[in-house]
Amino acid sequence: MGKGDMKTRRGKIHRGTYGARRRRKAAKAAAAAAKPVAAAKPKAKAKAKPKKEEAEKEA
Repeated sequence: MGKGDMKTRRGKIHRGTYGARRRRKAAKAAAAAAKPVAAAKPKAKAKAKPKKEEAEKEA
């Protein structure tokens, strides 16, 4: 049991893989991500006013 054993945490760290013995994120972070985001309404964009120079050229 060491770096060559893929069933151990040390072996997974050595290989750079994940699994039951080596989770990607802590349970605390996963629980926070599971909560729905409240008040995520998109804001309406106001149209940009034309510049004075452009308005005078059009007239």
